[in-house]
Amino acid sequence: MKITMIGAGAMGGATVEGLLKAGHEGKDICVSDPSAAVLDKFAAKGVCTTTDNGKAVSEADVVMVVVKPWLVEQVLTGIKDVLQPNRQTLVVIAAGVKSESIKGWLGNQCPPLFLCIPNIAIAQLQSMTFLVPCVATQPQQTEQVKTLFEEMGQVLITDEQHLAAGTTLASCGIAYAMRYIRAASEGGVELGFKADDAKNIVMQTMKGAVELLQSSGMHPEQAIDLVTTPGGVTIKGLNEMEHAGFTSAVIRGLKAGAK
Repeated sequence: MKITMIGAGAMGGATVEGLLKAGHEGKDICVSDPSAAVLDKFAAKGVCTTTDNGKAVSEADVVMVVVKPWLVEQVLTGIKDVLQPNRQTLVVIAAGVKSESIKGWLGNQCPPLFLCIPNIAIAQLQSMTFLVPCVATQPQQTEQVKTLFEEMGQVLITDEQHLAAGTTLASCGIAYAMRYIRAASEGGVELGFKADDAKNIVMQTMKGAVELLQSSGMHPEQAIDLVTTPGGVTIKGLNEMEHAGFTSAVIRGLKAGAK
């Protein structure tokens, strides 16, 4: 499978890293980006590189467009004449860009289209990716693209209506999780640990919490009950966080990100 990545910034670059870690050979990946530094980085990994989007698209089986939302129209109209709808699949990774808009820009030149939102953990094969089959997609194409992203984490097939919610819950959500790590690490320093030790303690604790929930299937509140003894320090700490609006703040942040 030949994969072209138009745009290799934070998300596009992370996706290329994930593809390489998942076992795709560099010669089967083409990165098109205006930045010489970006191209040099991936060329050193054996990836084909170019600044010519049209050239990058011409030999691809899967074309991924991973640019800022306001650049998607410019990029797509620029490659419109070289797209091959009969043999290519188009994956657009850009928050807020609608399939109707893409279809309008490409018209009859629109290949089978998927909207996709991963998160930057895709570079470590740990993404939570949302995938929306849109224009002219067939079940076998959906399975092919789903399998591709499943190599780099978990995939949820959803509809376009829920893509904004998925974006804030998982793509933005990874930043929210990191903000908790930062806050808890700073608390650890105040409690007397060195900064690096505090960060490592918090990260391992979060990793353990995730593993526990995944392996047991428990609801988070069930797991919380296991460590909240009557009158104990855990329930006191949780109640202080709730007095400060912890749960409400998380929900409000998620809803704000989905607007």
